[in-house]
Amino acid sequence: MKKLLIAAAGMVAVGLSAPASAADLAARPYTKAPPPMVAPIYDWTGFYIGANGGWGQSHQCVDFVTLAGTVAGGCADRSGALVGGQIGYRWQTNQFVFGLEAQGDWADMKNTRVTVIDPLISTTGKTDGIGLFTAQLGWAWNASLFYVKGGAAVTHNRFDIFNNVTGVGLASAGHTRWGGALGVGWEYGFAPNWSFGVEYDHLWMGRDNASFAGFVTPGGVTVLGDGIKQDVDMVTLRLNYRFGGYGVPVAAKY
Repeated sequence: MKKLLIAAAGMVAVGLSAPASAADLAARPYTKAPPPMVAPIYDWTGFYIGANGGWGQSHQCVDFVTLAGTVAGGCADRSGALVGGQIGYRWQTNQFVFGLEAQGDWADMKNTRVTVIDPLISTTGKTDGIGLFTAQLGWAWNASLFYVKGGAAVTHNRFDIFNNVTGVGLASAGHTRWGGALGVGWEYGFAPNWSFGVEYDHLWMGRDNASFAGFVTPGGVTVLGDGIKQDVDMVTLRLNYRFGGYGVPVAAKY
């Protein structure tokens, strides 16, 4: 009986000691969940300034005003290099990007051809300056921006007529003409505040008339003036620097 009592007492002691041991165990350490991923997205909002360069082509048709009436002088294309710069402002809301831009380019688009009205004279047409004042509407995918643009265009042109035999200039006229422009472009932000792009523009410059004092060509045609119709195509590479921060952090969504 004594042994039985001792065994029962031992079992009670073990049962009482078990909860105490569990209570004495250290609390399980708590690890704080990491913050959600934050990824910067490119923000196109801000003022920017940049440079551009490329190629342009002018399609020009000339009509001569003579004593006998208006005589078609024919059409010609002239092409050459473009170098210039641009300045503008863009603002972004969601994926839409709106902008205003002014662009100016020096041009070297020149062509010389023998005239139709008199094979003894030639004409030289040259476009040496182009300006664009446009609004933009774009769609952004983070650092990639596709946009269309449209607005006003201005070109500065010079038209010279000279004698093929003597090389003497017979008449000259310089004029600035206004028209419309429509273009499309793509731009990519490759580094903080820097972006690179390519753009195509078409310019409708309409018809412009120039008057001369009146001269007689070697073939005996009296020329009083001319009328010139012009369209211009431009393809340029662009490099822009945007003032402001690189982007805004946006929490990743799951």
